[in-house]
Amino acid sequence: METTTESTFRVLGAAPEHADDLLLLDRADHEPVRVAADGYDDLAVDALRPGYLVDATLSWDDGDARFAELDVRKRTLFTYADAVSGLFEAALDTMEQAHQEGAGVQGRPTFSADGEPNGAVYAFAEQPGERDVFEEIQTGALPLEPLIDRLNEEEDCEHEVFVFRPLEHDFVVVYLVLHKDSILADTVRDTYDCPRPSEA
Repeated sequence: METTTESTFRVLGAAPEHADDLLLLDRADHEPVRVAADGYDDLAVDALRPGYLVDATLSWDDGDARFAELDVRKRTLFTYADAVSGLFEAALDTMEQAHQEGAGVQGRPTFSADGEPNGAVYAFAEQPGERDVFEEIQTGALPLEPLIDRLNEEEDCEHEVFVFRPLEHDFVVVYLVLHKDSILADTVRDTYDCPRPSEA
């Protein structure tokens, strides 16, 4: 029996172990959902990029989900980079503060040279044992939506979100850049070799 679900979803990227599918995060309950990404003639599913916020209707058949309707609300971009070195000062300071306080997560706003807010950086301490914070963010097990909601309080616009696993630190750094396509976002991409994906 086919059923449908309507909600707002965050596109996380390709589904682990199912590269032909997309992994979405349902904004209503923060649950990840795997959705088929190919075989559409009338929906621009192939134009979706990690980070996009979409309103969608999913049709379910025998436990498998497909897009029935799709509308892109925001073209925010997520970028993941592993084994990053040469972290910027705000990230280093945030990690050091988290280390000194024994905090699992620590965050702080960042500002432009003119003193204007331009983003926020968070440091997530790597957890002992089998937990992988970097992977949990990629798969939605550790959703970034509360952090994005907080950034939207500053300005509700399209952002760029960078998720870095540093090579020399036991932290995962998340840098939320307030404005997409900004000089700051371009600088981060150039510094850490993260080319901006093509977009329709």
